[in-house]
Amino acid sequence: MDIREVHGRDLQTVLEEVRFAVVPLGSIEYHGPHSPLGTDVILANGFAERLHPGLKPLIYPVIPYTACPGKTRHYPGTISVSPSVITDYLYEIVNGICQLGIRNVLLLNAHDGNMGVSRTVAEAITATYKDASVLLVNWWQMVTSQSAEEAGIFIGTTGRGHGGPYEMSVVKAFRPDLVHVIDSDVDLSANHSLSNLPYVLVEGSPAGWNGYTGHVQQTSLEAGEWIIAEAVTNLHQLLENWLKKPEMKNGGDQLDGKS
Repeated sequence: MDIREVHGRDLQTVLEEVRFAVVPLGSIEYHGPHSPLGTDVILANGFAERLHPGLKPLIYPVIPYTACPGKTRHYPGTISVSPSVITDYLYEIVNGICQLGIRNVLLLNAHDGNMGVSRTVAEAITATYKDASVLLVNWWQMVTSQSAEEAGIFIGTTGRGHGGPYEMSVVKAFRPDLVHVIDSDVDLSANHSLSNLPYVLVEGSPAGWNGYTGHVQQTSLEAGEWIIAEAVTNLHQLLENWLKKPEMKNGGDQLDGKS
């Protein structure tokens, strides 16, 4: 159900049926000469539209403007919003959804710059609404590197990275008309990982970077279709597990004995 298509007189009936709200998160950001500036908007919308109606989601419009990192901010076409502004903005949106009585909110993210903002908002919302549950999903994490490697969709690379073949293959599958890799688009290689343990490294001018990274010549429609299928399957399983917890009435009262 798309919130934009709900009539005012029908809102209460819809609220009694939906199980969670979906807020897709994107950006307007340079992703290389081969990629649309609305890459993250296309991805967020694309995965939101693939959610199974049987899960009973209420889908909100994608948020297109957000904070962008320093390494893309100065490339042409990028629009970056101050982190404090987008944090307040996203909080007001999720708070407005909670005021309707919805307590399960999925932040369906397609831009890595939204991760910190989303976590901050989720913590603030759950401090205000004790029965709220905010799930942040980064679509690209719905497919493991191992499964992609086993499928053989890329050769000699995981394909991961901003504007790289993993991301752009998916955009190509959603919108075949918008991704155009030509012979002069250079394949770029990032530095090897510093550790096999998790860490965060922020650099203004990382190695193997020109507003995008990765072996873009391996971008393909077939890879994108495989990634989407795998990601949607794993996303649906995650959502089903999330929604198994005791459901809440619109006022926040727990429904005893129901799951």
